[in-house]
Amino acid sequence: MLTSFRGLVAVSLAAAGLSLSTPAMAQSDDEVASDFTVSANVALTTDYRFRGVSLSGGDPALQGGFDVAHDSGFYIGTWASSIDGGAAYGDLELDIYAGWSGNLSDAVSVDVGVLYYIYPTEDLGLDTDYIEPYASVGVNFGPAEATFGVAYAPEQDSLGGDDNLYLYTDVGFGLPGTPLTVTGHLGYTDGSLAPPLLAGTTDDTGLDWSLGASVAQGNFEVGVAYIGVEGPAIDGFTDDAIVGTISASF
Repeated sequence: MLTSFRGLVAVSLAAAGLSLSTPAMAQSDDEVASDFTVSANVALTTDYRFRGVSLSGGDPALQGGFDVAHDSGFYIGTWASSIDGGAAYGDLELDIYAGWSGNLSDAVSVDVGVLYYIYPTEDLGLDTDYIEPYASVGVNFGPAEATFGVAYAPEQDSLGGDDNLYLYTDVGFGLPGTPLTVTGHLGYTDGSLAPPLLAGTTDDTGLDWSLGASVAQGNFEVGVAYIGVEGPAIDGFTDDAIVGTISASF
């Protein structure tokens, strides 16, 4: 599931610009190849938290994916994570997504697309896969940046015949002259994936939040974040947690 949309993936998507290429039939093979950018990422995290809720049972998770982006801004990619989903969801989440990302100005960027969540190792024959379109706007203010996003999963059997709306904002500030970035996140869920509802209450709305910091060096990044959600605190599921992650992008 989405981590406020795949911080690792977002880096590679931001590289996709708005310049249009000439028709492929008029280009050499090298020119056609140069229109595309291929990137990959891998990460080890102490706890896979999806919108504040642990999908790895509070245990470490191995994650990674790759993307193919075109100079026009269109992209397609996949991302996977180990999970602790029991027989209903299995031990693997596989996400496939496609969309368009580009800059409206030097300070404003947009990203729109659709994401398909797949659980290929579920063992009960249940319909657990679902689709979620998403959109976000990013704004840069020098060393600071903010992202405002929405993801909406329409009514689907895999969501119990219900829908789910997720609104979020992410903020980040890179300390000048250092490799340190401080981040904050606030999300609001209305629907079948709300943290209080997942924790066993009848409340289908709820907030999640995080405060973190990361250090980047070359292709590598190390980060730590404090993550919490509204609702009952279930150990290894909806309790507050300090999560550490080491990642690499190529």
